[in-house]
Amino acid sequence: MTAIKHALQRDIFTPNDERLLSIVNVCKAGKKKRNCFLCATVTTERPVQVNVVKVKKSDKGDFYKRQTAWVLRDLAVVDAKDAIKENPEFDLHFEKVYKWVASSIAEKNTFISCIWKLNQRYIRKKIDFINVSSQLLEELPKVAEESVPSGENQNVAGGDEEVVDEYQELNAREEQDIEIMMEGCEYAISNAEAFADKLSRELQVLDGANIHSIMASEKQVNILMKLLDEALKEVDQIEVKLSSYEEMLQSVKEQMDQISESNHLIHLSNTNNLKLLSEIEFLVNHMDLAKGHIKALHEGDLSSSRGIEACTNAADALLQCMSVTLQPGHEMLHAVKQQQQRFSDLREQFARRLASHLNNVFVQQFIELEKGLINRSYYLSVPGHDQSSTLAQHSIELTLPNHHPFHRDLLRYAKLMEWLKNTDYGKYEGLTTNYMDYLSRLYDREIKDFFEVAKIKMTGATKEGKKFGLHGSSGKLTGSTSSLNKLSVQSSGNRRSQSSSLLDMGNMSASDLDVADRTKFDKIFEQVLSELEPLCLAEQDFISKFFKLQQNLSIPGTPMSDAEEVDGGTLSRAHNTGGLQSMSSENHMIRQMMIKIFRCVEPELNHLIALGDKIDSFNSLYMLVKMSHHVWTAQNVDPTSFLSTTLGNVLVTVKRNFDKCISNQIKQMEDVKISKKSKVGILPFVSEFEEFAALAESIFRNAERRGDLDKAYLKLIRGVFTNVEKVANESQKTPRDVVMMENFHHIFATLSRLKISCLEAEKKEAKQKYTDHLQSYVIYSLGQPLEKLNHFFEGVEARVAQGVREEEVSYQLAFNKQELRKVIKEYPGKEVKKGLDNLYKKVDKHLCEEENLLQVVWHSMQDEFIRQYKHFEGLIARCYPGSGITMEFTIQDILDYFSSIAQSH
Repeated sequence: MTAIKHALQRDIFTPNDERLLSIVNVCKAGKKKRNCFLCATVTTERPVQVNVVKVKKSDKGDFYKRQTAWVLRDLAVVDAKDAIKENPEFDLHFEKVYKWVASSIAEKNTFISCIWKLNQRYIRKKIDFINVSSQLLEELPKVAEESVPSGENQNVAGGDEEVVDEYQELNAREEQDIEIMMEGCEYAISNAEAFADKLSRELQVLDGANIHSIMASEKQVNILMKLLDEALKEVDQIEVKLSSYEEMLQSVKEQMDQISESNHLIHLSNTNNLKLLSEIEFLVNHMDLAKGHIKALHEGDLSSSRGIEACTNAADALLQCMSVTLQPGHEMLHAVKQQQQRFSDLREQFARRLASHLNNVFVQQFIELEKGLINRSYYLSVPGHDQSSTLAQHSIELTLPNHHPFHRDLLRYAKLMEWLKNTDYGKYEGLTTNYMDYLSRLYDREIKDFFEVAKIKMTGATKEGKKFGLHGSSGKLTGSTSSLNKLSVQSSGNRRSQSSSLLDMGNMSASDLDVADRTKFDKIFEQVLSELEPLCLAEQDFISKFFKLQQNLSIPGTPMSDAEEVDGGTLSRAHNTGGLQSMSSENHMIRQMMIKIFRCVEPELNHLIALGDKIDSFNSLYMLVKMSHHVWTAQNVDPTSFLSTTLGNVLVTVKRNFDKCISNQIKQMEDVKISKKSKVGILPFVSEFEEFAALAESIFRNAERRGDLDKAYLKLIRGVFTNVEKVANESQKTPRDVVMMENFHHIFATLSRLKISCLEAEKKEAKQKYTDHLQSYVIYSLGQPLEKLNHFFEGVEARVAQGVREEEVSYQLAFNKQELRKVIKEYPGKEVKKGLDNLYKKVDKHLCEEENLLQVVWHSMQDEFIRQYKHFEGLIARCYPGSGITMEFTIQDILDYFSSIAQSH
């Protein structure tokens, strides 16, 4: 093993500047035939790097080669398998586990011991040695380097490394000395034993020289000892003098201790006085309220701007004094307690005075705003008059009163409201409740009067107002709620008169519902929404600023619903001791206040929508577009605001009315009954769909909810298709093909003109149905003027189909030449023209004038007649060759017949 070790050092590790410290012959577990060596090495250059190298013989076996190397610091665990029983197996855990079997247990133990020592000396990260005998894991001996000169440090280090193994790195100085010594001896390399003997003799010579040198220096040692004795005597004399000096200084020390203690007490007293002064100054500076502030809190004028500003500054100063953070123990001072009680009394008195003044301001403002409503309400309730003319006579516009002056006056108190909110939340909440009570009553009257004006403008004169239930029996205008509750749907027996068509979906006749009326309704409804929107936004903005509440904070997952009602003005508000609240609760509080103040907005809007739907169901289209736009605008500002939520709820009602309108139309289509005595023509619901689509396209141009209209289109067009076919099947006076042809032609023309993108497939379907039924009607009608000729040639074709050759058909008794001539003679040109003339008259009776399809049908019949004529001639030429039999009229005759008949009618 030693020879292998030297060979590996020479051939593999020396060229790589490495020193081989330990070697073990191993093989992988389960593969004992393929042996290799694991080597523990260190580099000769600093910093030292420790490696574990796997070496194996080449394939030819003539030299060793380096196969794999691992850095020792990557080694995590060394597992010897068994610490008690001898076992040649061991595992090394690098990036993965390598299992080895050593050729001998001694080599395994030596290798593991070397790894442990290298880990102790060079690697900071300690390797885990498991199942290893404790005898192998011994501490390295420590070298007392303090007593060794720095120049000899490397030699000691070298001695320490000998414990690790017999090989140890030489430092630069040692290598230089060895090189000089070996250069002085010619056989230092060629004859190592002679060189070792020479070195041994030189060492003996040096040892003898050292002994002679020590013996020669004895005299100098004696002299040095004498000098040391004299030095000791001098030291004793100095110690005696120092003792006397120490006794003299002892009394001075006691005096200095007394002085030091006195100075310490004086310093402590000064420090305490400074701290006391600082505390007093702190309390005086932070808990002393100026007399001017106290006077403002007691007597300040809350009506003038200067007085409000003085009271605001005084209230802020009082709040600062009460909010000062006191040090532990300050509360126990009598003066502090007295001042805190004084501040509490001041706060209570001013809060009470402020709350009383603001309540008076609310009442005064309420009275002033209510005065403007008296005259307006009087004109709206005058009995026996035409309200629409009354509105025009007294210039009563469809507008809501402006509350900006009221808000501007109250906003002067905003900072005082914030102070009240932070100091006395009970009074703040009381003011909030009172404000909501006053404003809710005021807005109830303003908004109800506003909606009454809108309803009067919508319905027009008094007679029309009575028609829609806007007047009671006494002739006076009833309340908006009670009046609209009368807008109930009539019994099913009156359904026909109530909504006979898309044009007449209310109680008014079709002549009353012109474009001007619908435009007027659209403008009034838009004006209603345009007046409500700024009113609600202005009031919400004022509430946020005046009551110091956070707004425009969308809280996901907490949409406002109808259930968030304020009962008796009590606000469910979560707050802590300091009066602070979360942003979400403040946002919730704004919504609750807005619901209480504008509690009548949503019901009034719903009543107005019901009235518009009662007047004309077409109004639901206008309302859907306008309401969708305003909801979209409000949600862009704040999706959780009162306005956004209220308009969203009303939009649901509008959408429901729109869907109901579409459903009613489909129901009316299904209930259509046609006269048995007159021709059908264009069905009413087909014409009404055209009008509906034209109006809807003009209303929904660039609208946000185009998708709702597209869905309605699909429902309606499917209903039209289905019921056209149903009526066609039930028709007795007009042929089914004519009903289908005329109505689907009208539908196709309508869709082509309006270019509705979502109905492209239905447009193609309508065209296909029109074409199919036109062809069917033409073929069916043409079979009648030449009926016997048709039957004859059908028989000829049947014989050919049964296998009779075409040239042999003339030999059939029923289809010989004589029979053919007989049939042809029954249809001379004069009779054909007469038959075509009768056909024209019959077609004219079937078709309606409004669709103007007579010439189209007549031209199609001409083409079909010529096609049949050519077909008959072809059969004669094939089945009766050389017979010379021809029809008694030509194609040119046919063209002349059709042309003259068309011109004569």
